[in-house]
Amino acid sequence: MQQRSWLFVPGDSEKKLGKAAETGADVIIVDLEDSVAFSNKEQARELSRTWLASQRGMAQFGRWVRINALDSRLWRDDLAAVMPGAPDGIMLPKSAGPESVQTVAAELYELEGRCGIATGSTKILALVSETAEAAIAIPSYASAPLPRLHGLVWGGEDLSAAIGAARKYDAQGRWTDAFRYVRVQTLLTAHAKGVLPLDTLHADFADMEGLKRIAEEARADGFGGMLAIHPAQVPVINAAFTPSEEELAHARAVVAAFAAQPNAGTLQIDRRMIDRPHLVLAKRLLGIAD
Repeated sequence: MQQRSWLFVPGDSEKKLGKAAETGADVIIVDLEDSVAFSNKEQARELSRTWLASQRGMAQFGRWVRINALDSRLWRDDLAAVMPGAPDGIMLPKSAGPESVQTVAAELYELEGRCGIATGSTKILALVSETAEAAIAIPSYASAPLPRLHGLVWGGEDLSAAIGAARKYDAQGRWTDAFRYVRVQTLLTAHAKGVLPLDTLHADFADMEGLKRIAEEARADGFGGMLAIHPAQVPVINAAFTPSEEELAHARAVVAAFAAQPNAGTLQIDRRMIDRPHLVLAKRLLGIAD
């Protein structure tokens, strides 16, 4: 199953949950955190559990839930409510470091047993950059024992407030230094850990040209997917993270060339030198396409 586009859907909106399967998103993240007012938390849990159960075993997309942060005192109730619906994974906001993931993992272990879910099957996506302390702890995920960790994702909104940043972008519309640092740390740590690196959302959901540029750059930089906050963003993200036929043809040619000469260190294709790193990239690209 591809995981290019990760679309947030408010857990307290029966209408939006009902349309989630039609969006084309590779993963639906049912949100119990930011998009749900405190007075609607219980309703959101009930609707989310019902929706998860209705899609279980038939969905052609991932079914994830963003719970409330560990310092909210709401997260355990969130997990207890939605786990009977057997979500594919849990998005953990405001993850302070590997210990946060381990805390949620321990709770999932207990709930999987109670709900008759295979042990260890519920994965965790950690949002790793929402405080300054969390941001500088990102590399620590690489060496920590985290068997449930599925991926790392970063975000700029909470971080900008935490560090008192009056801007996130420079005059050219690019991330400023602090946010670029967090983005790169997320990318490198995820690859070091062997988990999925996800780029953050594009907040201007009407700016499709900007989204296209950002999503294409994200894939070129090595990210495996991107968050979305509006269904209209999904096809743009999916297209950006889908290899073109030209890319696939070149990748197949690289693999075939090394298969024909397995002892070669470097080869030529169309008057271009290729070496073993090109082979690694080609195999990865073909794996993504598969």
